[in-house]
Amino acid sequence: MRKFILFLFVIIVGIIFTGRLLYLQGLNNNTQSIYDDNAIRPVFNYPKRGFVYDRNGKLLVSNQPSYDVMIIPREVKPFDTLELCTLLKIKKEHLIEKYKKAKHYSPRLPSVFLSHLSKEDYAILQEKMRKYEGFYIQKRSLRKYETNIGANVLGDIGEVNYREINKDNYYRSGDLIGKQGVEASYETILRGQKGIKFIQKDRFNKNIGPYQDGKLDTLPVAGKDITITIDADLQAYGELLMTNKRGGVIAIEPKTGEILAMISAPTYNPNSLVGRNRSKNFTKLFNDSIAKPLFNRSIQGVYEPGSPFKLMNALIALEEEVMSPTETVTCYHGIKYGNRFMGCHCPSGTRNNLISGIEKSCNAYFLTAYRNILDKYENASIGIDKWSKHVKSFGLGNFLNNDLYVGQKGRIPDRDYYKHLYPNTFYSTYTVSNAIGQGEVATTPIQLANMVAAIANRGYYYTPHIIKHIEDETIPENFTTPKYTTISKKNFEPVIEGMLEVYKSGTASSLQVKDIEICGKTGTVENFAIVDSVRTQLTDHSIFVAFAPKDNPKIAIAVFVENGYWGSRFAGKVASLMIEKHLKNEITRTDLEDWLLSHSLENEYAKPYSGEPFKINGQTQLQVIPPEEFNKLKTKLNQLN
Repeated sequence: MRKFILFLFVIIVGIIFTGRLLYLQGLNNNTQSIYDDNAIRPVFNYPKRGFVYDRNGKLLVSNQPSYDVMIIPREVKPFDTLELCTLLKIKKEHLIEKYKKAKHYSPRLPSVFLSHLSKEDYAILQEKMRKYEGFYIQKRSLRKYETNIGANVLGDIGEVNYREINKDNYYRSGDLIGKQGVEASYETILRGQKGIKFIQKDRFNKNIGPYQDGKLDTLPVAGKDITITIDADLQAYGELLMTNKRGGVIAIEPKTGEILAMISAPTYNPNSLVGRNRSKNFTKLFNDSIAKPLFNRSIQGVYEPGSPFKLMNALIALEEEVMSPTETVTCYHGIKYGNRFMGCHCPSGTRNNLISGIEKSCNAYFLTAYRNILDKYENASIGIDKWSKHVKSFGLGNFLNNDLYVGQKGRIPDRDYYKHLYPNTFYSTYTVSNAIGQGEVATTPIQLANMVAAIANRGYYYTPHIIKHIEDETIPENFTTPKYTTISKKNFEPVIEGMLEVYKSGTASSLQVKDIEICGKTGTVENFAIVDSVRTQLTDHSIFVAFAPKDNPKIAIAVFVENGYWGSRFAGKVASLMIEKHLKNEITRTDLEDWLLSHSLENEYAKPYSGEPFKINGQTQLQVIPPEEFNKLKTKLNQLN
């Protein structure tokens, strides 16, 4: 019996071992197991990252060589740490920290020990690498930004973190990935595909040649070049005009939805985030919580739209047939509603129809239009939902589903939004601030630019996008399919006439450009900040929207300048100049240029922290920059032109 049990045990163990051997050698097809083989070293061959061009074929982003010191922790043998520290120009503590990090990532797989060696350091180190087993040098490429503009458009690349590695097994420790802008949005297209070689090693850990004669090796596949919609010259010009100011500018080609310029001020040089100093420079930019240069105000900044939003209420009033283009409203330097009063800049007794109401930005006219929209139905709850649906058809209050890496929804309220404030009853007088683009309405500059593009097209728009062409590919259908608003084509004409009158004789009459019919709308938005737990009123924001020419429009633009006083003072000047630059490639309104370049708003941005406005002889003044700084800006301007 005992012999039988022993014999049975031997048979069972034999079957188990035989089955395991068959599994490992024949049935287990897990290709990843090759990375766990101690006798094989994988060596990655990084592809060329795709180039980036502007709409006119100007090279914006290329590559430059980079050399990284790689490490495989389990292959490291005792070495002279002080000598290696000297060669790498790092401290011993830094070396130990990096070794521990690499070992934590994987003792078997290669990872970056020290990145971005200079050519000189590479040449010196290469001769001595044989002394440091487990270390080797790997060549790859870094980005080279051929221009110092468009940092928020182009973005940058940086080392992957553990979250990104776990999300996509393409990446390994030390790999580079797009972090912002176009680099992030089109990462999978730009990065290409890594190649790999498997090197066979002997029992002394020496390389003896390709594993299986290179049958498993793959060649790298270069990333694809892309062309973006940005006009580099227009982008550079807009960034120069926004010097010493904060805000966002978006210019769109209405007939395609292509973004011609995407400016966020203040900006920075994209090359500052390339190479070994990237982390330090990024931290410095990230920690600037006042100027926020990494915050893309043109697509992330959420602001009350102010008077440009009156255009929406005019269109909806016409569509809902609660106002006609010729119907007038008398403005008594404002208008009374209930027991409250909304002021206006119109002289008392002024009678405005739709066109003159837009021209003069009459609050009385648009409050009346807004109330008529909501009160058309049996109760204002239905009216606010109808109103909200019209507004959202222009892409407001939601993500535009564009190809930009970040963005904000903004806010277009409906009845559900107001239920926590007015759970039972709801009247049009409760939300009249929406009539003039304040109160609960909030938009981003790109949404306002898209709204104006839809008006310019008389009722439709294309999703704003940054990609124009991808090598050997077509751009997504979403960007080439028109989206239609809920407003009939006929109702756009009187609104556009009103926008034209804004330039001819209205609030932007001082900003006219010869031989260009510009349709625009000024805006001024109240600005508050919390200072020492107290809500403090600061200088108003300056907003301007426009498109041109009136017929066959080629550019729609939205400009938002923080603390810019009123619409035509800063934002309107920027808009007129950028329109002329795009349409004529020359500037006749050099007076507007000189004014913008010579005036700064930096003192306004210091108010919440200093508590004092900029004054001369006791009078509040706009800050004029020193002559030497103005001359530098003029020199840059002349170089651009």
